[in-house]
Amino acid sequence: MGTYLNPSNGRFLQAVNSKIYIDKSQLISFTNEKINTEQKNICVSRPRRFGKSINLAMLAAYYSKGCRSKKIFNDLSIANDTTYFKHLNKYNVIYINMQDFWTGSNDIEDMVQRLEKQIFNELTEEKPDINLDPDDNLSFWMEDFYIATKRKKPFVVLIDEWDCVMHEEINSIKLYLDFLRNWLKDKEYIALTYMTGILPIKKYGTHSALNMFDEYSMLESDGLEKYIGFTNEEVFGLCEKYDVDFEQMKAWYDGYELNGTDLYCPRSVVKAVSSKKFSGYWTETETYEALAKYIAMNFDGLHDTIEKLLANQPQPTDTRTFSNDMITFTNKDDILTLLVHLGYLGYNPNNQTVYIPNKEIADEFVVSMKATGLWKETIEAVTLSRKLLADTLQKNAEAVAQAIEKIHDSNSSTINYSNEQSLRFIILIAYYYAKEQYEIVQELPTGKGFADIVFIPKHNVDTAAYPPMVIELKWNNTAETAIQQIKNKNYPGKLKSFEKILLVGISYTKKVKDNKKHKCIIEEYTMN
Repeated sequence: MGTYLNPSNGRFLQAVNSKIYIDKSQLISFTNEKINTEQKNICVSRPRRFGKSINLAMLAAYYSKGCRSKKIFNDLSIANDTTYFKHLNKYNVIYINMQDFWTGSNDIEDMVQRLEKQIFNELTEEKPDINLDPDDNLSFWMEDFYIATKRKKPFVVLIDEWDCVMHEEINSIKLYLDFLRNWLKDKEYIALTYMTGILPIKKYGTHSALNMFDEYSMLESDGLEKYIGFTNEEVFGLCEKYDVDFEQMKAWYDGYELNGTDLYCPRSVVKAVSSKKFSGYWTETETYEALAKYIAMNFDGLHDTIEKLLANQPQPTDTRTFSNDMITFTNKDDILTLLVHLGYLGYNPNNQTVYIPNKEIADEFVVSMKATGLWKETIEAVTLSRKLLADTLQKNAEAVAQAIEKIHDSNSSTINYSNEQSLRFIILIAYYYAKEQYEIVQELPTGKGFADIVFIPKHNVDTAAYPPMVIELKWNNTAETAIQQIKNKNYPGKLKSFEKILLVGISYTKKVKDNKKHKCIIEEYTMN
């Protein structure tokens, strides 16, 4: 049993013994199907704090012949799988975190030498009788080791943070990729390779050294989604067990969706359940400067796109041009695609759009936007949004119109009204704070048409203080017309379970009267 060769099950045992542990051991059933097949090379990329290391520790505990893990796994779901005993603790496992070797290395060549030296030492300690030539490389040593065991004990290779060298400017990416290819590709001594990181590996320029890997990412999970984060069912179970508000949990940490499966950041959920407090736990591990650095790059109007995302408007994104590193960007789609892999954006493959997934991430965008100093008008609108909501609830229509007028004027350099959709963008930014109390739905089918924006109170909100609101927008028309349309088309009919509803008509006209272009009318509507 060594540090990197045939490790113990200690890391995984700590996870299982923790107060909050979600059983993801069915992942082993998936990897067992891939052992010694053409699909034995797997790369799973996902954001930090999404449980990559725990899954790797689990695989190490299960496959490593350096420990006995039956007592741990007997109580987990994998124990019911038909392949459970076939592979349990039967393999030579090499389990490394590439960041351990990259940190402190002078360059890629130095890192590779350090890694090879460590594995060479542990191979010779494991089998002193095997004559390994120190002048050879890792591939030859593992081949000789495998042959000396009469081909009975192939290797399972587990690599965490495989892509750490891609996070900064380096000149030897090809050298690193060639090392991994020569070590892992088409090798009989490899039974399984499971590699994790933030970035996918499909393309680095024209170099495709690692094309033997099947990839699973925040863009395409291909059946692995339930192992990438916590699912709706798992989080609901935790909330019930520890008496935590599930709807609040969804608002704060849900929003990543892969193949129809809702996913939550595991770290954030565990912290919220443990502390009974909702906050930006995941982003505590990522400084706001990290996000600010990327959104400050104003490729092709990226700033306008970020503002629309903040206003809950998904944006089309072409993910195909992304170079899969953190330094090569040619357009705004490359930045947006990176933010998907980093977990700052969600991705909808059905319409190829990106979106801000939840409140935790939305708050991080606001903090990062403040840091750049480039979104002063938008930040001012967000700051004003708390008072705007209060004025709306108090039916202070004059104050609401003035606030929207101010927000539009300050954003007029980037937001020029041409239709009701443009007006809607300003409204959604202006009511940013309302997302804490309301689910905000655009184009809600109700009555005889579609209500522009509907604010539905969250289940734990006092509806006497925060009643539902129906907002109708009119461009080059009147607020009175907006209110009348709400009534004529019976938009409140969708909200019949509520006793009181606020009807809000907001209009914009180019015909300036009394220096006011925006008008607002607010009426209280009783369903009876």
